[in-house]
Parts: sequence; C-alpha cells; structure tokens
Amino acid sequence: MAFRTRKFVISAVAVSAALAGGVALASSSDAAVTTTDRTAAAAVTLPPVNAKFDYQIGAAYTPPSGVTVVSRDRKATPAAGIYNICYVNAFQVQPDEVTWWQQNHDDLLLKDSSGEYVVDGDWNEILLDTSTAAKRTALTGVVGGWIDGCATAGFKAVEPDNIDSYDRSEGLLTKAGAVSYLQLLATRAHARSLAIGQKNTTDLGTAGKSAGLDFAIAEECGRYTECDGYTDVYGTHVIDIEYTKSAFTKACSAVGATISVVRRDVAVTAPGSSTYVYDAC
Repeated sequence: MAFRTRKFVISAVAVSAALAGGVALASSSDAAVTTTDRTAAAAVTLPPVNAKFDYQIGAAYTPPSGVTVVSRDRKATPAAGIYNICYVNAFQVQPDEVTWWQQNHDDLLLKDSSGEYVVDGDWNEILLDTSTAAKRTALTGVVGGWIDGCATAGFKAVEPDNIDSYDRSEGLLTKAGAVSYLQLLATRAHARSLAIGQKNTTDLGTAGKSAGLDFAIAEECGRYTECDGYTDVYGTHVIDIEYTKSAFTKACSAVGATISVVRRDVAVTAPGSSTYVYDAC
C-alpha cells in the first residue's frame, strides 16, 4: 500500500505490451448523473466536520483514543463503531496487482506510442487509461466493484486516489477525462449510499464537486498553503494530513479550528513501528 504525497517524477518502463490505442478527450457519451442518482447522493452521510481523524491506509490498527473517523485500505476491515473511509487507488495500479491487471484488463493500462506502460515513477505504479468514454466505463466496472465491496464491508465513504494522474501521463490523459471518470465513480458510490471524497489536487477547482464529489481529503495542504483551495469548494468538509511537525503546527493554526487536521508518518505505519507518528488538533 502506497501513501500519497506530491509527485514530481514521470517515467516509463519497458514491459511486454501491445501498442496503445488513440487518445480521446472526455466524451458526452459518459454516463450522466440522473435524478435518481442525485436522490441517492442526498442519502449519503458525510464524515463529521472537524472530527478527530486517523489515516491508516498503510496499516490498520486500533484507532487512538477519541478518533471518530478513520481511512483504511479497501482490503482492510472497517474499525468498529466509527466512521470509516475506504481508500481505493482508482487511477493507478498498486504494484502488487500489476499481474492481475495485465492478465485481465491489459487494455485499460496506459501505454505510450512505443507500447510501453506509462508509470508513476515515484511509486512504480502503472497509470490507468481514462482517455476514452469506453475505457472509463470499463474501469468503472472494475473499480466500481471495489466500491461495492467497500459498501458491503461497512465503510461509509470512499477515497479514490491519484485523480491527478493526468499530470504524470506524458500528455496522454486529460483533466477532463479524469473528471468524467470521477462522475462515474461518484454515481456508483452514491448508488451504494457511500459519500465520495476528492483526494488531493486543487487543480480541479469546482469540477470535482460538480462531478458529484462530497468532501475532500488533502495531503499537506497546510505545508503548501493551499487548504483554502479545498475549503472554498467543500467548506468545512475537508480532512488534512500533514507529514512534518512544522507543517502540522502551521495547519493547526490556520485551519485546525474548523477542519480535521492530523500528523502522520510518511509511511503511515502502525504503532510499534520505529517511524510511527500520530497527532491531531
């Protein structure tokens, strides 16, 4: 399980693959949000505002005292008695799932003109191909199944990660395609009475909310002085994770009175690890 922060390096690795198909912009043929979907969205329960939060996507463990909201990987069991957010890597491939994707959905993995997979070099994760309406629909069939699993397991919300993978796509993907895909995921989540959060990237502006996203989870918005990029869109329905003491102190001072702010270690480890860090304000 990889934690998420800023990505700076884009690279491609040579692996056996067929040549990629043509790239298309977001299409109006993507499924629209219907009146029924909007009614379902109204039934979802958002994370409580400014609640004590813990970010456990690296490892699940008993939440610290007072924690009432936790985010865990989709394969983990929700914490009993509190609000659980389900982490889903919706735009890239977890390294331990590469073989499964290659064997079952290789056509949905992004490839460059040489037929090589396009990879997020920081995390060694192949990007998913959101370039066409057909591929976005197919991806929703896979990731939507994970979202269904989150609901069945008892999670109350879903956190689709790597929305901004288009920034690491060597120009093959667009923000418009990502937003169209998010709309499909939001419809799927709302149909299962799950709230869905915008994970990172202030670049979306209001487009994420317009696509159906309900709240935001931001990494290091205090460090980069961009928390207002989320609160301007989602109000107080924002959760911030910081990874350094100075940034945590800064975020607590700036927004800690109105939104959830925590400090975690960058590897989001469990208690007992030599690198484990947790604090909240």
